[in-house]
Amino acid sequence: MEDWVIIGGGIQGMTVAVHLIETEKTSAEKMTIIDPHDKPLAKWKQLTGKIDMPYLRSAFVHHLSSSPFALEKFGKKDTGYTNPFLGRYNRPKLSLFNEHCEELFHQCELHKSWVKGSVNGLTRTNGAWSVSLHSGEVIKAAKVVLAIGLSGQLHLPPLFDKMKKDGHPVNHIFDESLDINKLKPPVAIIGGGITAAHTALKLSDLFPGQTAMLKRHPFRVHNFDSDPGWLGPKNMHYFTKLTDYKARRSCIHKARHRGSLTRELYLKLQKQERRQLLTIKTMNVSNIKEDKNHQMVLTEEESDYTHTAHSIICCTGFQPQLPGGDWLKELIASYSLPCAQCGYPIVDRSLMWTDNLYVTGALAELEIGPVARNISGAQKAASRIASAVK
Repeated sequence: MEDWVIIGGGIQGMTVAVHLIETEKTSAEKMTIIDPHDKPLAKWKQLTGKIDMPYLRSAFVHHLSSSPFALEKFGKKDTGYTNPFLGRYNRPKLSLFNEHCEELFHQCELHKSWVKGSVNGLTRTNGAWSVSLHSGEVIKAAKVVLAIGLSGQLHLPPLFDKMKKDGHPVNHIFDESLDINKLKPPVAIIGGGITAAHTALKLSDLFPGQTAMLKRHPFRVHNFDSDPGWLGPKNMHYFTKLTDYKARRSCIHKARHRGSLTRELYLKLQKQERRQLLTIKTMNVSNIKEDKNHQMVLTEEESDYTHTAHSIICCTGFQPQLPGGDWLKELIASYSLPCAQCGYPIVDRSLMWTDNLYVTGALAELEIGPVARNISGAQKAASRIASAVK
């Protein structure tokens, strides 16, 4: 029987794994990490690579290690990077961050823990957890961490979802079947946040003068996707005093700068617009029709604004519902696990949901707060879980 099973090999799960080994709470031989991909952070690398994200939005102190300045030290080595960190917050280069992750995985020997597979059940018998895989394999463990993300729950607004189902060239940017390089211009990007910005910069280079960014609201420029005060007691003291979880959910919603982007990206978009490589419009698309040339005409009903495109790329985020699917719902029902009105777990300070079952990432946000889904939130969650274990 394993000491630990971590379900999910993305940023959240791997941060927990690294923390547990660095703090000597377990070893790679006594841990299993279950993920449907061949290697750790596969989905992370796929999503960030698709939009050519050069730098992370987070600061240099946010990474997978339990040592606060591990990434900074790594970046100061002779790694061949002329600008490993950017701006006043020393935001790390994505490639540097990924290399640091790989070094941590190597040091922690996490290849010994990796199991490629998908979970379809979790049960508890005689004080131990049994994790069932679609392959039929069952892995027993004393402790389990649910590190399940939202990346599989792509959100397409109803209007665009219908167009896609009707066979039109409409896609979510993170649809695995989408090959950006094979898009037929002109291209319309739906969204005004950081993902839309990266996508617009990439496509305006690929299809200069044939790329447009259509956003519902003026640009929301923020350094981070929530105020840095949420990283510490400045804001979290108030949050943890809230005993009403509906109030906590409301607090999280208000704190997040949804659909925002950094000033650096905002200036780059303006530059592309000045060079006439990119068109930027503020319009709330309310109708789409196909014209005689088989292109899509997007219309804003209130203003009669229109825009014509052959391909539409939606940078519209993820569905907010509880991740995990049917097996997690069955687990909640079988063990009467406490959930808030929004459906998300109610956990203790150590992020334990029930005996030796822990959560991180989105599943932990009612305890960790607005930063839960970020790398900084992964650090906080991993630290709490590791600290709770003797």
